[in-house]
Amino acid sequence: MTWNLVADVQQMLSYHFMLNALRAGTIVAVVAGAIGYVMVLRGQSFAGHTLATIGFPGAAGATWLGIGVAVGYFGFCIAGALVIALLPGARRAGSGQGGSGEESAGIGTVQALALASGFLFVSLYKGFLSGLNNLLFGTITGVSDAQVLILLVAGVGCLVVLVALGRPLLFATIDPDVARARGIPVRLLDVAFLVLLGIVTAGCSQVTGSLLVFALLVAPAAAAARLSARPAAAVVLSVGLALLVTWAGETIAFFSPYPIGFWVTTLAFAVYLLAIAHRARLERPGRQTS
Repeated sequence: MTWNLVADVQQMLSYHFMLNALRAGTIVAVVAGAIGYVMVLRGQSFAGHTLATIGFPGAAGATWLGIGVAVGYFGFCIAGALVIALLPGARRAGSGQGGSGEESAGIGTVQALALASGFLFVSLYKGFLSGLNNLLFGTITGVSDAQVLILLVAGVGCLVVLVALGRPLLFATIDPDVARARGIPVRLLDVAFLVLLGIVTAGCSQVTGSLLVFALLVAPAAAAARLSARPAAAVVLSVGLALLVTWAGETIAFFSPYPIGFWVTTLAFAVYLLAIAHRARLERPGRQTS
């Protein structure tokens, strides 16, 4: 990277793989920002982290079987979401308190099994170790035209469903008991949201890698929650911050030898720290909170 940022950007955009990386990154950032805020609001960050981890054995198993990596990501993450939804002590939405101790233990067990299965698939497929880092930490050179199209279809579908479920999902998140009394299918909404979260994590994993996708889901959303108490404004902020860290992370990764997942995670963490500092400044004695 030089001091001539315009020339640097032109150089970066002259490569087709970077155009695909930016297209894919834009799609996953928009969807992750929106879904991630709801995830944080519902206190389901641990479930989101587990679904991100499940993407790794999905991709490794798909490569071992000789099928598309995207099939493994989406198949395993959606299946994992359904398993979590069926666990004993399934989470009651609302209050931002997360799941019960029984549910957390079940999710942790699923996560451990997923990681073990992933490394088993790696060992079964000889010679696969050369691509292990890409699955775990992401790559900007491996996003194909077909993957961009799959991500676009999945992303648009997730956003349409999220908008359709928006009001009842928010109601069931804030006050599940009253929502249930009003006839809202709270349990069905829990399952539907987990499936949406699984689809989003599968898409994000193909850009940031399975281990670091969680940063893109939670950090912009957590920062947005610190900056605004209004759900609509917070979702817009979350999407904007996710786009910022994704575009910046992909640009820096192009000019450095380090994986994109590292840069996206570092920038997302920095944004979260700035949001905390800003909120703390507003809440100092003598200042009126926004």
